[in-house]
Amino acid sequence: MATLLTSLEAGMPIVYGGNRVVTVDEELARAFREGDRLVVVQDTGALLHIPEADWKTARAAVEAAATAFSKMGAVDSAQLESFFDTFADSLRDDSIFAAIAAANAVDVDRAKQRGRSTTRLVLDDSMREGMIDGLRMWAQSDVGRGRVVETVDHDGWTLDQVRAGLGVVGFVFEGRPNVFADATGVLAGGNTVVFRIGSDALGTARAIMDHALVPALEASGVPHGAVSLVDSPSRAAGWAMFSDPRLGLAVARGSGTAVSQLGSVARQTGIPVSLHGTGGAWIVAAESADPAAFAAAVVNSLDRKVCNTLNTACIVEARTVDLVPIFLEALHEAGERRGATSKLHHTENVGHLIPPGWHEPASIIRSGGAVTEPRAELIGEADLGVEWEWDTSPEVTLTVVPDVDTAVELFNSQSPRFAASLISDDGEEHRRFFEMVDAPFVGNGFTRWVDGQYAMNRPELGLSNWQFGRLFGRGGVLSGDSVFTIRSRARQSDPNLSR
Repeated sequence: MATLLTSLEAGMPIVYGGNRVVTVDEELARAFREGDRLVVVQDTGALLHIPEADWKTARAAVEAAATAFSKMGAVDSAQLESFFDTFADSLRDDSIFAAIAAANAVDVDRAKQRGRSTTRLVLDDSMREGMIDGLRMWAQSDVGRGRVVETVDHDGWTLDQVRAGLGVVGFVFEGRPNVFADATGVLAGGNTVVFRIGSDALGTARAIMDHALVPALEASGVPHGAVSLVDSPSRAAGWAMFSDPRLGLAVARGSGTAVSQLGSVARQTGIPVSLHGTGGAWIVAAESADPAAFAAAVVNSLDRKVCNTLNTACIVEARTVDLVPIFLEALHEAGERRGATSKLHHTENVGHLIPPGWHEPASIIRSGGAVTEPRAELIGEADLGVEWEWDTSPEVTLTVVPDVDTAVELFNSQSPRFAASLISDDGEEHRRFFEMVDAPFVGNGFTRWVDGQYAMNRPELGLSNWQFGRLFGRGGVLSGDSVFTIRSRARQSDPNLSR
């Protein structure tokens, strides 16, 4: 008979994965209290401690969003348009935005004091304009809610397939305030959303909620809980949220390890997931690669560190003599554009082409400040997929491959299977590359085009890699209009139908 877990003891065995055992350590045993929850990640055996307060905070937020979803059927398009426009107007209003900017300044200062990167945290004029533009776009978009996507006629009756809201979308993301606004796009399709934002940006999120988002909900008549914030700086609140089966979809953005763990929690709860953590794009230079095109692709793929930034470059062996120096020049230029020194990791087979000066100590700017380390370092061939989480100094891996097919094999086996680009003047080679490379995003130039707003003219919730398999029923860009379900409606004209 099942009983409630009220305490843990050091050394207590916990079964996971069906046939493996992990033991409770002393720290966890001391911290666990009656009313707390323990989530066992079945993939890894990680023991996730969720204090009762975080559990209740997350459950209350999901409850608010679930209650609001039950009322969304009565919300019409005019109300949703009003919500997005009012939200955008509030962000445009300098007097309202001043309070949000002040909260963001506090968040940024605290993050700097903790040695955290603030590259994505600062809510500057560009980010503000992007948020406003995205909300305006959702106000004017027809996302297809209520649209009949297929009709099947039968004798005496008709079946309609109707597009409808999926439900509550659970969203965990890092400290990027703009995502907070972008993700409200799921409301356009009749969904509701519950957020948990990283601790660095929690103050900014609270200010956006209080001064712009909640007033927009109230003014438009959209149910209050349609956008709900899990108001906790603890990661445990995210684990609790992703353990709630009332979620129709769990979306996570952030660092690769944290996102992977959140995805595991949601999957074992039975919730569909959309993960947007590890990215890292690859560029392959073929034998027919144009040197200028290759250099431009490298430089323009390293303007900042996000998931679609160049991480690994492969040059075919026949072109190493001329393309390796060009690659190094492009990497150097990318660093100069950012006012920093670039960092290179390279495999042994390309080492003889790296000038000795690259292995001398240099000042590399990381999130905690400048550090002195070799500008170039050797990396094993089994580590080509390591993702470099750089802050100011562009950081990449370079290797040499016999041919493009080998580069594809390496990409498919070692990368998170996200974005790949082939620099080649051979059309047949591009066709084969697209067919063989296991990635949702494939191009022939710079990799930073992989973005929902830039490429598809609509704000994205995230970009999915194929690290955990291909996605069912949709593309790699998750946007507000790609969260939906299909309902079936029968219209019977013959009352005497039977089977």
